[in-house]
Amino acid sequence: MLAADTQSALLGVYKPAGPAFVAGEGCWLTGDDGRRYLDFTSGIAVNALGYGDPDVAAAIRGALDAGILHTSNLFRTAPAGELAAWLAAHSFADRVFFCNSGAEANEGAIKFARRWAGDRAEIIAFRGGFHGRTMGALALTDRPAYQEPFRPLMPGVRFAEVGDVDGVRGLLQTGRVAAVIIEPIQAEGGVRMVAPGFLQALRALCTEHGALLMLDEVQTGLGRTGTLWGHEAAGITPDVMTLAKPLAGGLPMGAVLVTESVAAALKPGDHGSTFGGGTLVASAALATCRKIGAEPFMAEVRRKSALLADLLGALALRRPGIRQVRGAGLMWGIEVDDAAGIVGRALEAGLLLCTAGPDVVRLLPPLVIGDDELRQGIAILEGAMEC
Repeated sequence: MLAADTQSALLGVYKPAGPAFVAGEGCWLTGDDGRRYLDFTSGIAVNALGYGDPDVAAAIRGALDAGILHTSNLFRTAPAGELAAWLAAHSFADRVFFCNSGAEANEGAIKFARRWAGDRAEIIAFRGGFHGRTMGALALTDRPAYQEPFRPLMPGVRFAEVGDVDGVRGLLQTGRVAAVIIEPIQAEGGVRMVAPGFLQALRALCTEHGALLMLDEVQTGLGRTGTLWGHEAAGITPDVMTLAKPLAGGLPMGAVLVTESVAAALKPGDHGSTFGGGTLVASAALATCRKIGAEPFMAEVRRKSALLADLLGALALRRPGIRQVRGAGLMWGIEVDDAAGIVGRALEAGLLLCTAGPDVVRLLPPLVIGDDELRQGIAILEGAMEC
């Protein structure tokens, strides 16, 4: 067991639970207590390929062997260029900017939108959304408890309700809006689905009023919802998309994908990130993207998604305390009265879960999870609901 004082120097902004983890393989983590834990969190949607993926490990070893972990963006490297080309080829985008996290990607998206829009500086965001903890991203995040200690926040943010087309139209008609930002599924907000029709309406409104449509796919992107990008179900094309969590196979990386129109508004010196797109993380990300983006892999994700949906539907029939089950792909929320208690009891039984607000248990298993592991995890979850 790790001595308690080894953790005492960490800033106390988190409340870690359970043991310290010392090893991982596939969908399992081993704690310093010697127990194995089935992971239904994926490091909050980061470890899409689980732990110890051989292709990601080989890419990281190759970068280490080459001896160039970092050059800065003053110089070119092959992995960053190849990764940008892959992302552009597999999305709407023409250009890609690399950074280090989802919050940083959303900060970049805000700046790009304002640069593109000239004197129009307002951003429309949505109630229940989450875009990060940095000051600009926090201003877009509808969490009074998160925002209040850090006011004044970035001005010019207008909030609308998901589904309220007329409300968004009214805000756009002011002529002051640079962009609209939304998650295809409000993940931190309770795994709340955004209807495809509403995304389609936003696309049409943004086009009509000359504003950018920006999709935050930090958590929904790269296979999590059963398609490569979460917005594919709506059949729309954004102007800007932000990515992060699973992008580099567990290493910290974010990206902002943009159309040529947005890219043309940016000039050298307008934005930057010292570590963005470094050789090590770009190599890991390229291996991750190629693996997840392969159609046989995505077909398996969709098959397992259907199995998980069936398991959760059956669970809801057996457990009257479940108010609603909602989600897509391998991203689900279970609305209950005691989410934190269920998560705690599941941990004691060897299953890692997380919450999405006070009343939602969130399931984010690795995309490589097996059928038997899905069944085992749901069985442990049901046991944690019995108290």
